Formats: sequence, structure tokens, C-alpha cells
Amino acid sequence: MIRKARVKDIKPIQELINSFAKQDIMLPRSLNELYENIRDFWVAEEKGKIVGCAAMHISWDDLAEIKSLAVAKKYQGKSIGRELIEASLEEAADLGANKVFVLTYKPEYFKKFGFKRVKHASLPHKIWAECINCCKFPNCQEIALLKIL
Repeated sequence: MIRKARVKDIKPIQELINSFAKQDIMLPRSLNELYENIRDFWVAEEKGKIVGCAAMHISWDDLAEIKSLAVAKKYQGKSIGRELIEASLEEAADLGANKVFVLTYKPEYFKKFGFKRVKHASLPHKIWAECINCCKFPNCQEIALLKIL
């Protein structure tokens, strides 16, 4: 079941995200950051357990970002990632965003949903609002992709 996150979901969301961050395939998220952005998060729940998550964050004017997409290894290949992306894209459109971007180490996955590669420089609000504070800045290896809704 895909639903909006609740406060009780934050610690399992962090465990899931940071399990991938430890493998250097995702950026880590602090509890503070997750609590502050709880309204952005969607979760996938199976039998009371959080098995996937994604956040849809309005970045600027008509621009949104999908971030922190993670699905527990045991649940990958069951369309959970697709469902989280679809929920995020639908919410972005409902809020009036015309463009959605991602920064990812797995660009091929997002290309299946119509995202196309763009230069980081085409996302100046993201770079100066968040990326500048990242531990990997300025040597980010994430690929920027954009989808026009």
C-alpha cells in the first residue's frame, strides 16, 4: 500500500535510506531533515512494515524534485518504486509543477519514466539551496534528469 508518511514512519524511513547511503548509492538523511520534510514523503507499507519511500519536494515555481527513492532489497522488482514515482508525479502535477527532476546514481531507472538527462547548471535553485551544503559538493557524481509533465 502506498500512502503519505506519518511521524511514526520517520525512523524506518531513515533506516531504509541510510542502508543504501552506507553502500554509497544514495545520500544519507538526518532525522531532523526527515521530520522537517515529512509532508513530502510517500511510503510503501507491507504488513505494517515500511518497505519503500520517496519524497516529492516543490523546489521552485513550477519545478519539483523526487528524492530519497528507496525500496528494501527484498521488495525490489515488485513495482513498488514505480508506484512511489507515479504517486510523486501525480502529486507534483496536482500542485501545479510542470517539471520534475531527480538527482540519481541510477539514471537508467528514471529514464523508463520519461526523465531525460540535463546539466546540473539547469537546476540553479537546487544547487544553491541544498547541494551547496552536501558533503559531496562540489564533486557530486549524481546524474540530473528532468521530466516535463
